Formats: sequence, structure tokens, C-alpha cells
Amino acid sequence: MDRKCEEVVLQVDKEQINYIRNTLESYDGMALVHTLDAKAGSIQVHIAPGCRDLILSILESLVGEGLSISFTNMAKY
Repeated sequence: MDRKCEEVVLQVDKEQINYIRNTLESYDGMALVHTLDAKAGSIQVHIAPGCRDLILSILESLVGEGLSISFTNMAKY
């Protein structure tokens, strides 16, 4: 199992930042969301080791609900 956290930078509608943050952070300890630029809708998601697939699945579900989410960067640290 990979023990490194992953960092994903997303571009979202600024009105959706809080909803996305609350949704992802409700999965206790799996992800933390940091707003990089609220006006531009740029957020950073820190994903705990072993949680990548679940968090990406949640993001896909949010897109299925009609939210606008696009990946701009993904890195491990």
C-alpha cells in the first residue's frame, strides 16, 4: 500500500466550494480541502494514503450530480 498523501488541485464553481469541502471532509480523515483562490474556484484536496479511489469516486459522483469539477494537478507527497 502506498503511504504517501496525494494532493489534487481542482477547478470548481466558486459557489460549490463549501459543498465540496463539506462532502469530502465528512469522510473523517480521508481528505482535507484547502481553498487556493475562492474567486477563481481553485481548491486543493489532500487525500490520505489508501483513500484515493474512494475520494475520486466521490468527486465523480458530484460531477454526476451536476457540479462542475475539473482536475488541474495531482501529486504525491
